[in-house]
Amino acid sequence: AAASVHGANRLGANSLLDIVVFGRATANRVADLAKKNGGKGRKPFAPNAGDFSVANLDKVRNSNGSTSVADLRLQLQKSMQLHAAVYREKETLDAGVKEIDAICKQFSDVKLSDRSMIWNSDLVEALELQNLMPCAAGTMHGAANREESRGAHAREDFPDRDDVNWMKHTLTYWD
Repeated sequence: AAASVHGANRLGANSLLDIVVFGRATANRVADLAKKNGGKGRKPFAPNAGDFSVANLDKVRNSNGSTSVADLRLQLQKSMQLHAAVYREKETLDAGVKEIDAICKQFSDVKLSDRSMIWNSDLVEALELQNLMPCAAGTMHGAANREESRGAHAREDFPDRDDVNWMKHTLTYWD
């Protein structure tokens, strides 16, 4: 079964509807579980629970490298469009894996010009890019690894769906 309002067509045109429908369903389920549990069973937050996030925000806000957020985002966008388009093949995906890894490493050299804490669109764009990078890298690596065609992942060199070897999810992590 397809986990989408629109069946197996997950090419992005209807993603907002999916987010609204499944986001609401998830929120309702979480609320039901919280009521059922009476709020018990939750561990208290550690005293330093938000420290990493605050430190990351401050680090990104004070970034003083040589690469603009817009330039790096454009590199990421072009690489994904070129190497992870709808129709894919090994050579393109392998090149994309190398390129996306190199692009992700450049984030450490990003430069922000606005250091303010009020209406700082430069900071918001940098944080959005920071969050996009593991998604892009996971997509590229996962697509290169999956040697079959399924849904919106169409490999020209592996045109058939392979339920014997690939009836599983792709799991990635970001270190």
